[in-house]
Amino acid sequence: MRSFSPFLALGAALLSLVASAQTPAPTPPWVPDLGTGQYKNPVLYADYSDPDVVRVGRDYYLTSSSFNSAPGLPILHSRDLVNWTIIGHALPVQPPRDRYDQVQPGNGVWAPALRYHAGQFYLYYPDPDLGIFLVKATNPAGPWSEPVCVKAAKGWIDPCPFWDTDGRAYLVHAFAGSRAGVKSVIHVSEMAPDGLSLLGEDRLVFDGHKNHPTIEGPKFYKRHGYYYIFAPGGGVGQGWQVALRSKQVFGPYEDKIVLAQGPTPTNGPHQGAWVDTPDGKQDWFLHFQDQGAYGRVVHLEPMQWKNDWPVMGLDPDGDGTGQPVLTYRKPKVPGKVAVAVPATSDEFDHGQPGLQWQWQANPQPQWLAPTPPAGGQLALATAPVPAAAKNLYLVPSLLLQKPPAEQFTATTKLLFTPQAEGEKAGLVVLGMDYATLTLTRQAGGLLLSQTTCLQADKGAAETTAATAALPPGQPLYLRVAVRAGARCQFSYSADGRQFTALGPEFTAKEGRWVGAKMGLFCLSADEGVGAGQLAVDWWRVGP
Repeated sequence: MRSFSPFLALGAALLSLVASAQTPAPTPPWVPDLGTGQYKNPVLYADYSDPDVVRVGRDYYLTSSSFNSAPGLPILHSRDLVNWTIIGHALPVQPPRDRYDQVQPGNGVWAPALRYHAGQFYLYYPDPDLGIFLVKATNPAGPWSEPVCVKAAKGWIDPCPFWDTDGRAYLVHAFAGSRAGVKSVIHVSEMAPDGLSLLGEDRLVFDGHKNHPTIEGPKFYKRHGYYYIFAPGGGVGQGWQVALRSKQVFGPYEDKIVLAQGPTPTNGPHQGAWVDTPDGKQDWFLHFQDQGAYGRVVHLEPMQWKNDWPVMGLDPDGDGTGQPVLTYRKPKVPGKVAVAVPATSDEFDHGQPGLQWQWQANPQPQWLAPTPPAGGQLALATAPVPAAAKNLYLVPSLLLQKPPAEQFTATTKLLFTPQAEGEKAGLVVLGMDYATLTLTRQAGGLLLSQTTCLQADKGAAETTAATAALPPGQPLYLRVAVRAGARCQFSYSADGRQFTALGPEFTAKEGRWVGAKMGLFCLSADEGVGAGQLAVDWWRVGP
């Protein structure tokens, strides 16, 4: 791999675990670096589905699926594959705007591939309804180019490019059965060397129906004269990793299972990426594991080569099929790497949401208040509710982030100043079921309610479990404590010290191809734009 390291100083504001010098963020609820020279899995206890990773010099960069969320295609950075920070997004808005200005659960950006070639980062992503797209950048933190459609096609997914030593280029991909009418097969196309178009016929190189049903997520590599396609088979929940190899790009390919759950608790080790260390002496594999409401979290496995086959994880019986590790020694890399985790807490020092936040659809300028309060606050305007939204599930202006651990507490300090009856704001844990702490302007003042919506994806209505009357014009602290099994308890406080539980415990549920998310909302009473706003002082996530 080519040495290239121009991005060593991406900015302490982006890479620090401290929200500000005056107000330290709480201790992160999950830190994979054990401080002993070892790490624990998952190295990213958050929903970074379908991860792909590339090493450029001493730096590793990771991207993942983002579906309908915006900004999309998150970019994370690490020096050791264990300590990661968010440095940007490759897709500020998702095209076409008339489609993705609306909430599209489960649609949009599926599994991407990130590569470094000829001095640029190439990021290919599929929209399963529209085709294969490419964005490029010289700096992975951005800016990235506007998306270019490499191949208009319905049902083509999981693209990965490969540039061969003879200058020719190729693209491997899978199919979404829901769109293409076929799945469990891997195809390869020759690609123009500039990566902008495909050449000739798309060719079948592997059929997984017999031994590896639902084979997908292919990643293309070359080593010792073999072409390799790494791809998971067997489905997300209980599948395994397959390695395909051939001396010819278009096959025929041999196949071998190289990673499976075995006796471990890591179910269905799914698609991911092979990278090495800067000295080329160690190989590693990152993949995701589906944890339901917590999303598709990322694991790091040691990798070795035996008889020109990869073995991922540990292989105690020596059969060439590895099993995932729970703890292991960290990769040996140059220099000292500081402990880091992706940002979750946010002090909103600059009046804007941090990189950890995403909207449910392409962001609109009117979702932020035109005259935000001074002093480092985020001000959300009362945004309209689409007529099609029977509940919060299809509301685009929700500001959300990924849960960062199995157990954690998220607390926010805010002030809601509604101007009309029916305006509402609050905290939400959102999936196909959701629950909220909602402040609503009523004739007598503010009403705080804990609401639940089961089968929100099917248009069900919210039900109110408990309420509390509150005086207007006063700051309020809202909290959700999440415990094992995605059990959520909501509470509130007037002083930030004594919290009162409101409503019963709620069990979070995943969304469409994603885990549950948590965050904030501020809504008008109908489809019109309201005059109220929600001033958010801070958002803090701790154990």
